[in-house]
Amino acid sequence: MYAVIRAGGKQYRVAPGDVIRVESVGGGENHNVEFNDVLAISGGDGQIGKPQSEARVTGEVVEQGRGAKILVFHYKRKKQYKKLRGHRQNYSAVRITEIAYDGQTFTAPELPKREPKPKKAAAAEVEAEETDKPKSAKASAQKKTAPKKAAAKKAAPKKKR
Repeated sequence: MYAVIRAGGKQYRVAPGDVIRVESVGGGENHNVEFNDVLAISGGDGQIGKPQSEARVTGEVVEQGRGAKILVFHYKRKKQYKKLRGHRQNYSAVRITEIAYDGQTFTAPELPKREPKPKKAAAAEVEAEETDKPKSAKASAQKKTAPKKAAAKKAAPKKKR
C-alpha cells in the first residue's frame, strides 16, 4: 500500500515506514505531522485511484536540519558585474507511520528506541581507538615537508640580426 501526497509544493510517493525529506515543518523532533492533501492511493489489489473519501497520511519528524549549500551566481559579461550568494534550504525528515483510507489503516512497524551515548564515554572511545592504531608509513610521509621546486630557467637573450 502506498499513497501520493503533496507537501511543500512537491509530490511524494510514500509507504508506511518510508522516510522523506520535506520542506521545514513546524514543531521539533518526535512531533507528529499529518498530510491531508492525498492525491492518489493504491488499493490492496494493486489498483490506484483518487480517494473520494477522506484519506490521511501521518508521520513523525525524525530530524530537522539544513540541506547542502547551493551557490547562486549572477554575472553580466563585459559590465564587471558579479554577485555570489549561497543558500541552504531547511528540511524536516519525516518517517511515515500510518496511511488511513476508507476505514483501513496501514501502519509502519515500531522502531526500537535508541539510547544516546553519554558524551564523555563517546569521547573516551574515540581517543582509545586513535591510540590503538599503528602509525603507517603513509601517515609519516604526510608530515614531511615537500622539497623546494627548482628555480625556473632564465630565457636566453634574443639574437640581434
